[in-house]
Amino acid sequence: MHRKIHLIFILLFSPLLAAEQVHFILAGGPALRQWEDLRVESSRHDRWWANFIRASTLRMVELRKAHGKDCKIVWAVYKDGYARRGSEDGKPLTTWISDLAKKRNVKLIWYSKGSEVIKAFNTQPKNSIATFDYFGHSNRWCFMLDYSCKVSAASKCWLHEKDIYKIKKSVFKKHCISQSWGCYTGESMNEVWRRSLKHPIIAAKGKTDYKLVGQGKMPAINGSWVR
Repeated sequence: MHRKIHLIFILLFSPLLAAEQVHFILAGGPALRQWEDLRVESSRHDRWWANFIRASTLRMVELRKAHGKDCKIVWAVYKDGYARRGSEDGKPLTTWISDLAKKRNVKLIWYSKGSEVIKAFNTQPKNSIATFDYFGHSNRWCFMLDYSCKVSAASKCWLHEKDIYKIKKSVFKKHCISQSWGCYTGESMNEVWRRSLKHPIIAAKGKTDYKLVGQGKMPAINGSWVR
């Protein structure tokens, strides 16, 4: 009798117990110097092309330490931005990023529009995303997945707070830890995230600063973190 009960338990619940744990990192693209160098110096962005890439890899190190060297990391990266900046700088940036993903044993997903980011979320297994991090430009209403790339000081690719409802809340674990490392997303977008996806996102009230990521430090904040 006990053996039968044990077998029924395995059949019913083993799919849930075996649910894959995923750590999802979303990286936006850099600005082009052809646009940014026209602005006053204090308003210029992305002198270093790798701000969001380096921040992503720093986070990968943290995740490996916390969850084991074989934990599954999905890395969604805005390809158009790095292809355009690579052409501008004369460097094979997309190849370098692909090589980084292989070296660090992460699943790289290239995207070129916001709907592809939503698809990247929604194709993860149910109840699998344990952590989520966003590195990129943003304002209080959206992740600006590109900024000053195709148009000066503007975005042509984004994930707006009005689109968050399109992401399946079922792909996130109950106690998923999410964080936006972009500017101002703690001033509106975080509330929509909480209502739609049923878990909070740590986000900035104020600006974030990527100047120190080249020294191996996570982005700083000129303001406060809110949930």
